[in-house]
Amino acid sequence: MRIKTILLIVVTILLTVIIMQNNQEVTFSILFWNPRFSILILTAVIAVTSLLIGIQIGRPRKAKFDESHPSMDNPTGTKNPPLTDEDREYIK
Repeated sequence: MRIKTILLIVVTILLTVIIMQNNQEVTFSILFWNPRFSILILTAVIAVTSLLIGIQIGRPRKAKFDESHPSMDNPTGTKNPPLTDEDREYIK
């Protein structure tokens, strides 16, 4: 197994143990509202939210295509290569 997989399993087990041990209620203050939640639910919601934020931040971004760099379709790297007289005649 890879180290990432082992680390993920260990963190999941530890998080599960922590969540299951903390099942009493706590008052949670949100501006002027003071609801009572189970620490179990609160910890699980925070863990899932953190996971989703971590996935969103950690994923690679898509590369933007820049036409000014040479490529197979545009070997010179110019944005709009000038038309030759032969091309202009063909278009007409």
